Amino acid sequence: MLKIMKNSGRLTRSELYRHPVKLTALLYLREALRKEQYEICGSLIGIAREFGAAQFEIADLLEDPRRKPT
Repeated sequence: MLKIMKNSGRLTRSELYRHPVKLTALLYLREALRKEQYEICGSLIGIAREFGAAQFEIADLLEDPRRKPT
């Protein structure tokens, strides 16, 4: 018989983006990376972390395969 496993501590997408300041900081970080404005990325990461952004949320933005470093 198959066991139904509950969500083992992993947050759902709606729970990840519940705080508006965190969401805004992550959106601004994504935009700054796209525009190659790296000097403001550190402060945006700090704000996102302060309001509850997980490490993997920030890493996903930093390691976006669509960005093509030259």
